[in-house]
Amino acid sequence: MTNHKNLPCKEAPLIELRNIHKKFGNNVILQGVNLAIYPCEAVAIIGPSGTGKSTILRIMCGLLAPDAGEIYINGKLVDPADIQSGKHGLRMGIVFQNAALFDSLTVAENVGFYLIEHSKLSKSQILELVEQTLAKVGLSGVSGRYPSELSGGMRKRVSFARAILDDPTVIDQPQKLLLYDEPTAGLDPVASTVVEDLMVSLKDSACDSLVVVTHQHSTIRRTAERLILLYRGTVRYAGAVKEIDHTDDPYIRQFFSGDTQGPMETLVKD
Repeated sequence: MTNHKNLPCKEAPLIELRNIHKKFGNNVILQGVNLAIYPCEAVAIIGPSGTGKSTILRIMCGLLAPDAGEIYINGKLVDPADIQSGKHGLRMGIVFQNAALFDSLTVAENVGFYLIEHSKLSKSQILELVEQTLAKVGLSGVSGRYPSELSGGMRKRVSFARAILDDPTVIDQPQKLLLYDEPTAGLDPVASTVVEDLMVSLKDSACDSLVVVTHQHSTIRRTAERLILLYRGTVRYAGAVKEIDHTDDPYIRQFFSGDTQGPMETLVKD
């Protein structure tokens, strides 16, 4: 098990977004977003609903193309359509808010889906890897079940397993960035703690960096080291999580106090 926190970190970003714009119809979501994610770090993206946080994640992992702007991976300009290929030295796994599992597939088939579709491994080899990965997220013995037979917290952990499973036959494994979209949404406090602990452990063992979109204060404080606050499609604040209780920044103060008075107005949901 590799502890990435003990590895030297490069100064160049794993991924960088420059002047990113995105709108849906007449609804402008992102207006010139600039941000960078570096190796060996954990970043939380926060802000009111409707500010484009989930849109940022989808652009980062190549599920959505920006209307304008540039994306760089390991310092090289890339085509959004090529991001998921991993050929630029970075592979991304994403955990969606609702887990996004295939209801008609078993847990094993959900977790091993990428390898089933894109690797040359046999079914037995994939199943063995799936079982090992499920054990990493505390879900041994559930590979034959269907998503409907699992609790909400268990479905979240299945989606974690799917996100971290890689093809071990690839000689030069690319760096790994895990993206989480509201991973503790809808979970009770105990289940949230289990998920947060899992995110921290995976940061040390299964990925180089992580980005989490969240509203949960506990998730921010327990899983992230750096904070980016989005409002009306632009970055309004970027700083260390340990500074949030001491900063005078009005956006941070309003977000963490929940005050209705401040620079941020209530927006529609993402």
